[in-house]
Amino acid sequence: HVQLVESGGGVVQPGGALRLSCAPSQTRYGAYIWGWFRQVLGNEREMVATITPGGLTNDAASLKDRFTLSLDTVNGTIYLDMRDLDAEDTAVYYCTARHQLVTSREYWGQGTQVTVSS
Repeated sequence: HVQLVESGGGVVQPGGALRLSCAPSQTRYGAYIWGWFRQVLGNEREMVATITPGGLTNDAASLKDRFTLSLDTVNGTIYLDMRDLDAEDTAVYYCTARHQLVTSREYWGQGTQVTVSS
């Protein structure tokens, strides 16, 4: 079982930057695919980025130039670095973990709100 706790959300002005952090209770990083999803109010959740244990990343095409996911095994943290934020980036951002082999083992954090507003 994996507990995921997101932090770093808040209100930021257009053009600004934020770093979201995810602290998992599970330290067996190599067994999981880690990721960030987001949900705009009224819409379904969409994938932002994922990373495999081997470091292979998969990013949403529309976000890859502005958003960067990284896995820091030293500090036990999954980051999402966001820059040049726009109002359309306003959403609840979720940290996720999915077991590579037993894919039914999928976990979600509670989410952290990011609001881009002047």
